[in-house]
Amino acid sequence: MEFRTEKDVLGEVKVPVDAYWGANTQRAIENFNISGKRFPTVFILSLAELKKACVQANRELKLIKEGDYEAILAAIDEIILEKKLLDQFPVDVFQSGSGTQTNMNMNEVLANRANEILGHLLGKKYPVHPNDHINMGQSSNDVIPSAMHISTIHLLKEKLIPALDTITSFLGKKIREFEGIIKVGRTHLQDAVPIPLVMEFDVYRTQLQRAKAEIKRVLNDLSYIPIGGTAVGTGLNTHGEFASLVVANLTKITEVAFKIKSTKAEDIASHNTLVQVSSRLRSIALSAFKMANDIRWMGSGPRAGLSELILPQNEPGSSIMPGKINPTQSEMLIQVAIQVIGNDATITQAEAHGSILDLNVCKPLMIYNLLESIELLSNGITSFAENCLSDLKVNEKHINSQLDSLLMTITRLTPIIGYDKCAQIAQKAYREGKTIKEVILEEKIKIKGNLDELLDPKNMVG
Repeated sequence: MEFRTEKDVLGEVKVPVDAYWGANTQRAIENFNISGKRFPTVFILSLAELKKACVQANRELKLIKEGDYEAILAAIDEIILEKKLLDQFPVDVFQSGSGTQTNMNMNEVLANRANEILGHLLGKKYPVHPNDHINMGQSSNDVIPSAMHISTIHLLKEKLIPALDTITSFLGKKIREFEGIIKVGRTHLQDAVPIPLVMEFDVYRTQLQRAKAEIKRVLNDLSYIPIGGTAVGTGLNTHGEFASLVVANLTKITEVAFKIKSTKAEDIASHNTLVQVSSRLRSIALSAFKMANDIRWMGSGPRAGLSELILPQNEPGSSIMPGKINPTQSEMLIQVAIQVIGNDATITQAEAHGSILDLNVCKPLMIYNLLESIELLSNGITSFAENCLSDLKVNEKHINSQLDSLLMTITRLTPIIGYDKCAQIAQKAYREGKTIKEVILEEKIKIKGNLDELLDPKNMVG
């Protein structure tokens, strides 16, 4: 590999000759060889969108030459519109807690590409300088939190909300399809009174619909960004009109109504809004966990389990047992949920331990885990809807056979003959392997009303 030599305040640095990053990024590559994890594309694109809004603001303020502006804008649009240069962001997620290395990575890539467009060599920082021009009026401390909000909004709107719409739609179809089917209810994993099958599916749908509403509410909080606060929220070295121009430009670029955070220091020193988002993702994960777990229980069998549902046969389930089919979509979604719950714990700790005095120093960790959670939930929920719910069927014959022998139908008679008498009937039926009706007739217990109607499971559900 050929190298060029660049200089910074610490001395000389060898940078790959064709790399668009510079000395600061190269030092980060060498000093933070930690995980191999990189910021996801949505974050890099969001950071580029913010840089575009910033350079437009500086041009409106006449703080940057027109020729330099045009070259910088062209470089940014190559990233945002053409998805070029995305391989030029190699810095590990585990870096400075402010995300300074990633901010400088973007500054250097844009400066070098702009200089190349203007006919100059890479690495010379001329005529466009990564700090003096690309980072003008900014600090990593306000840029990275702003990009955190932008990227979170993008993924929530473009992936998670559509995924929630997809799964609630599929659940709605199953509710219509399963209408009228009565099954054994279960509490404590023991038989309980009869319930409509659709009631369980309506629980899943209701939880996910409420989750969508909560996500939409938090989008407004995310739209407030601390740009213009620079290092600690005071706005040092920033033009008084810079922040308002940036959010106006950013709104046009993203079609999201961004606003200036009134107390910029809050989103620099702390990330409470992102913690709120994570807690809502945790709630979705818990709802998804319940749905996936319930469905795999109801589909257990096919001959020695509950066997109420017939799961789609997507792929062979065993390398040794021929013909075995497993609830793989449920298992996938359960693992996704566990990961999201773990990510939420990490984000909570990053907020608790990272938010000291005037700067939270766990920004990269927080946004990496948050974006991963949104991506995982979006993909996992969509996959479960399309590969499990879509072809999920009911084993009505088995459900009805379970109902015929259900002991807890006796509950319907407690207002008529009393709790203790009902308990005696249920216990005898269980011991002797008989139905409730058989014991009542055998014991010649007088029941006011039509016994068949009273013990009909369909008459026990609202």
